[in-house]
Amino acid sequence: MRNEDKRTWAEISLANLEHNYNEIRRALPKGTRFMGLCKANAYGHGAVPIAKHLEELGADYLAVSCYEEAAELRAAGVTAPVLILAPSPSFIAGDIARLPAEQAIGDIGCAREISRRLGGSGAPLKCHIKLETGMGRTGFNVLSEREMEEAASIAALPGLEITGVFTHFAVADEPGQEEFTREQFRRFNAAVDRLEKETGVSWGIRHCANSGGVVNYREMALDMVRPGLLLYGLYPGAEHGGLDLRPVMTVLTRVSEITEHHAGDTISYGRTFTCERDMRLAVIPVGYADGLPRRLSGIMDVLINGRRAHEVGTICMDMCMVDITGMDDVRVGDAVTVFGQGLSVDEQAEKAGTISYELLCAVSPRVPRVYV
Repeated sequence: MRNEDKRTWAEISLANLEHNYNEIRRALPKGTRFMGLCKANAYGHGAVPIAKHLEELGADYLAVSCYEEAAELRAAGVTAPVLILAPSPSFIAGDIARLPAEQAIGDIGCAREISRRLGGSGAPLKCHIKLETGMGRTGFNVLSEREMEEAASIAALPGLEITGVFTHFAVADEPGQEEFTREQFRRFNAAVDRLEKETGVSWGIRHCANSGGVVNYREMALDMVRPGLLLYGLYPGAEHGGLDLRPVMTVLTRVSEITEHHAGDTISYGRTFTCERDMRLAVIPVGYADGLPRRLSGIMDVLINGRRAHEVGTICMDMCMVDITGMDDVRVGDAVTVFGQGLSVDEQAEKAGTISYELLCAVSPRVPRVYV
């Protein structure tokens, strides 16, 4: 029995993370840098242990979403370059520079305010300029003459040092959207070529390929790629791109009680399930407070002793019930796989009407991560 002291836990396989890292590296053009995505607690896997392992493996960069995530990595002793991908308030620019971390900038007002605050004192804030090519989110719109002029003006702002330039693909993982992705790529390269020509300086590392880009558009790897979901052993779409990946996270719980029920008995809140026959149920201590979506009530399976058991009744905050009628070998204490090795998170996500990213990130802090 594994982790006998834990009610519900997430096993994080560092061996599988290493396998995935090497598998992705193998598929990239020679010389392509590797930025490992560690935002959102490394997609639920635990930012510090994941970042440290990626650093040991040779990742060139790490990426987070905000200052707090970058500070957590630095406090833990991570020394690899860290890029903050989401916009940050200009008043913490000095804190970011001192960490040190690099900041994505996609707005001229923010860039000017950072420059004003930093002035000529201290080390400059290294930044990657974000270009908007079709995602419709953040960045300088490459189709706007005004915004291109604003982006170019950043090169002359004191206190800022441009070390990279990037964009983000909107549909690189979607079949039938190849034309749009190729147009984003064309717009990006044309814009960077223009900016470098007009300013007379290099804009540093060019990067645009997310996980979908790595799978489907390796010719767009440029100077660096930004795999996130791929690192954790999952594919962003139907295509695998020849990559043989392994899931890094397996969420497990255990049978805490076995109950007997008769035909006509109702189960859980709302009495949404009625036993049509005599049934034997296993109570497992995992619920929506652990990150298991309530909308999976009555539609998901789990694995017990290598066999599927169907969830019945409404998923509760701290537990749910699964049908083990006819599974006479099941005992209190038996390990139960919610998703991961043997039962893909993709299956649970599809049943929940969402994506695997959401289920990984939803695994709550009270679920201990165990690194194996």
